[in-house]
Amino acid sequence: MATLLRIDSSPMGAASVSRHMSETFVESWKKAHPDGKVVTRDLTKSGLVSINAEWVAAAYTPAESRTAEQKAALAKSDELLAEVDAADELAIGVPMHNFNIPSLLKLWLDQVVRVNRAFSYADGKPKGLLVGKKATFLVATGGAYGPGTGMESLNFIEPYLKTLFGFVGITDVLFHTAGGAAALNYGANREEFLQPHDEAVAALAAAHV
Repeated sequence: MATLLRIDSSPMGAASVSRHMSETFVESWKKAHPDGKVVTRDLTKSGLVSINAEWVAAAYTPAESRTAEQKAALAKSDELLAEVDAADELAIGVPMHNFNIPSLLKLWLDQVVRVNRAFSYADGKPKGLLVGKKATFLVATGGAYGPGTGMESLNFIEPYLKTLFGFVGITDVLFHTAGGAAALNYGANREEFLQPHDEAVAALAAAHV
């Protein structure tokens, strides 16, 4: 049975374009995987906090040597990593905030990209440990930052996520970006704006069978 982990990071609720696309992805994925399982992680409701010195020390301490306090420090990380471990695919909604990913998604990544769980070093070389998974990033940007646009160089989302996910062993990645979403704040028809993106996202979900 295939398992999809859906992650949403937008604070905009029902108004969010990235959440709309992740929902569309899930609906299409379910049709392609009628026996599949979907796990949803809403980062706005996950109580994520920044890692600290205690967290780092715990992460670098061998599991069998950790104190009760160190185990508690890693409890949320363990929970999030278990979801990733169990998933065959990830569908991640990503609104652009200040040309990059939102802070909540960065907090999630900091908990998940953990030494000896998501990556390790052998002979001084990094090795990704989260292999055999697929990831689809559903990105919403207020302006147009696609290839050939004057703002392309300001979009750090795709190169950052490709690099980081590749580092942990997830190299089968796809991106779909709904650019120009700020038009919805100025009277653009939401249904008309979303239609081509719904079609594209549904095709991505069907392609990952």
